[in-house]
Amino acid sequence: MAKESSSTVLERVTSIDVFRGFTMFLLIGESTHLYGYFSAFEGNSIMQFLNTEFHHHEWHGLNFWDLIQPFFMFIVGVAIPFAVANRIKKGDSNKQILHHALKRSFLLLFLGWALYSIGPGEIVFRFQDVLAQLSVTYLVAFLIMRKSFSFQLTLTLVVLLLTDLAYRFFPVEGFNHPWEAYHNLGAWVNIKIEGVPQTSIWASLNAIPTIAHTVWGVLFGQLLMSDRPQRKKIQMMLIAGIAALVIGFSLDLMDITPIIKKIATASFVFASGGWAILALCFFYWVIDVKKLFAGGYKFFTIVGMNCIAIYLFFELGGASFVSKIFVPFTKLLFSWNGNLTVDIATSLCTWFGLWYLCYWLYKNRIFIKI
Repeated sequence: MAKESSSTVLERVTSIDVFRGFTMFLLIGESTHLYGYFSAFEGNSIMQFLNTEFHHHEWHGLNFWDLIQPFFMFIVGVAIPFAVANRIKKGDSNKQILHHALKRSFLLLFLGWALYSIGPGEIVFRFQDVLAQLSVTYLVAFLIMRKSFSFQLTLTLVVLLLTDLAYRFFPVEGFNHPWEAYHNLGAWVNIKIEGVPQTSIWASLNAIPTIAHTVWGVLFGQLLMSDRPQRKKIQMMLIAGIAALVIGFSLDLMDITPIIKKIATASFVFASGGWAILALCFFYWVIDVKKLFAGGYKFFTIVGMNCIAIYLFFELGGASFVSKIFVPFTKLLFSWNGNLTVDIATSLCTWFGLWYLCYWLYKNRIFIKI
């Protein structure tokens, strides 16, 4: 990792950094364990609703929290055309840009595997982590970004179709139940990669179908960079987002392919991709077109400018470390109202502390990239 000037980043469409920062800010909240306390409010329908939506669906279905990883992988794709254009503007050759992309892909994979290996204390080869998945989806999206719109879109549709067919017709006994947990192609691939009898319910094979999320991000990044009128851009994003939602939920409701995030079914990729496109449309309309809440979105931009750094920090135990700093004070101030109040207060303080770390980096113009 290295420090970089923010000059190139500031040339981007502002909504890109806000969208990414908003997504990462929610992930920071998860690292504080705050969402886990929602279930303690029994009888409160709002808190129970939030408890459901801020956790992954157990298997067949779609909760809000299932969209966070697709959002991040999508917004990485959106940023790729801007990053490449900035490098070209600085005078980098195609060879240098390719070398950087290959290096970044390798580092994403290395960091993803490193995070998985800390717990067991040995090397674990998985692609369920967002960084490991991105190492694949980012590289594919980069390599084809100069192809035509039709080529990029067709490739993603072919990948989704082939993955769907592979799940349906995988012949190995015991793993030929495509939509059943631990008894599908994804589970078989996990076992072969990790060399153990049973692994996580999350499939490493997800790195293949979710290529669509990052490639679709590239397509909409190219749309935002184009000289089309803003009205036209919004119209195209609305149409594409709604179409993807219709396809995804129709596949599920018609019992063709169920929406299952943990094995990234085609219906899940379409549905989550549709929401990602509509989310980008919303941020773009509010921030870059209407310019509403001018300056208010800086709160999230600060996080978006150092998203990989803060992600690694809390995944490596940074949230736990910060939490321990606040615990004595939250106990002193809130123990009179019970342990739950102390836990929630500690989580909120930790959340703010991690955001402030991002602010400190931003204020000192330190932007850590890979």
